[in-house]
Amino acid sequence: MKQHLTARQTQQLALTPQLRQALAVLQMSAAELEAEIADAVESNPLLEWQESGRAELAGEREYAESEAHNEDAEHEEWSQTREDADWGEHDEDWHPGNAGHHGDEEDDRQAERQAAPENLQAHLLWQLQLSHLGPRDMQIGAALIDAIDNDGYLREPLQSILDALPDQWQIDHDDILPVLHLIQHFDPLAVGSRSLGECLSIQLQQLPADTPARALALQIASQYIEQLPKIGATGIARECGCDCTEAEAAINLLRSLEPRPGSAIGSIDHDSYITPDAKIFRKNGRWHVALTAAARPAIAINRAYARMAAEAAGSDGQYLRGRLQEARWLLKNIEQRGQTLLRVLECLIHEQSAFLEYGEVALRPLTLREIAARLELHESTISRAIARKYVHTPRGTLAVRDFFSSGIDNDGVAASSIAIQSMIRELVDAENPRKPLSDAALTEKLKEAGVPVARRTVAKYREALGIASSQQRVRL
Repeated sequence: MKQHLTARQTQQLALTPQLRQALAVLQMSAAELEAEIADAVESNPLLEWQESGRAELAGEREYAESEAHNEDAEHEEWSQTREDADWGEHDEDWHPGNAGHHGDEEDDRQAERQAAPENLQAHLLWQLQLSHLGPRDMQIGAALIDAIDNDGYLREPLQSILDALPDQWQIDHDDILPVLHLIQHFDPLAVGSRSLGECLSIQLQQLPADTPARALALQIASQYIEQLPKIGATGIARECGCDCTEAEAAINLLRSLEPRPGSAIGSIDHDSYITPDAKIFRKNGRWHVALTAAARPAIAINRAYARMAAEAAGSDGQYLRGRLQEARWLLKNIEQRGQTLLRVLECLIHEQSAFLEYGEVALRPLTLREIAARLELHESTISRAIARKYVHTPRGTLAVRDFFSSGIDNDGVAASSIAIQSMIRELVDAENPRKPLSDAALTEKLKEAGVPVARRTVAKYREALGIASSQQRVRL
């Protein structure tokens, strides 16, 4: 082989430091952006937090005005649909006059932290510490609480918990049970139950002794709870020697209890809080979107240092001018991030206004490619712009990705997969439990509603929703 030199022209994208930062900032969540800016202010003397005033964001004044017009009938109707009771009523950083007040922002962040869902384990440990138990029983209680899952059940065998406890305590099975029974009467009641029957029995035992059908409900919970879905009230009446009326009363009492006591407290997997980047609101019959303060942090270039950078010479001047350029890049990239997100959200509320009005059942198929084509941007830019971004809406705080959905197109009729799943869920919830709808029947119902889909598609969506087959859903 012989070595030789050749010249060739090619085109390739050079990722400059500015472009790399722009891409990184674009896909940051609000919390990540806040941390990034805090680090930048700490390390760059040319950046500082603004002490007074902040540039008013596009649409921000409209939002403040819409909040002030409480007499508007349409706005009041919308306000009643809000899932967050205090949304927009005490959000000081949304008032133009207080946009740059750091004390108000800190109060808002503290309120968000206080509103976060509580950890079930922490809630139980707090009650355990108030129980005045000895060191050994406290150790047992902590081990039991650690083994309770998010539904509030203790599914791990007691022997496994016993084996994990320190040997010096010389704990046996009889020592664990009293502590477990104590925890089962913590709030929420019946947490730490080892089975559905035990969970329901504990709740029934706390009811007054004269509660109608309580005794029969206790018998069903302890002996027949597993067979109940199959045998129904008729089978219970036959097994317990009572009439169907009494059996139905006991079953209705069981249905009024909580089968998943831990779900009321929250999951240990929940994030502490979510900071939305924008808010969608309705004014004069039209949907509007505005960026929140989290998407446009109150930072600016220090004017004194900027003058020094222009006047200084030598290495000091070179250092300051370099840091000044970095500060300008960051501010420009933050501004670009907000404007790109705003453009995407404005396009989304135009395309998915029915989703905002009626919920998932009205969600139309929408892809990144469609939005990218409308905004004349690349799909990867849209993907980065919506990554880990959340928005306040009248339907609660939603991930921006929730506005996108794949879909099917049969005979020119398009429907999103999420909308079809929502329709299937509604049909199953409204079905006769004695004669649940088969996949074929669900397919026919959807076709009657103007959504023709294949039976295998219905089966796939039903399984994705965790809904059992029609044979398994039979309730006598």
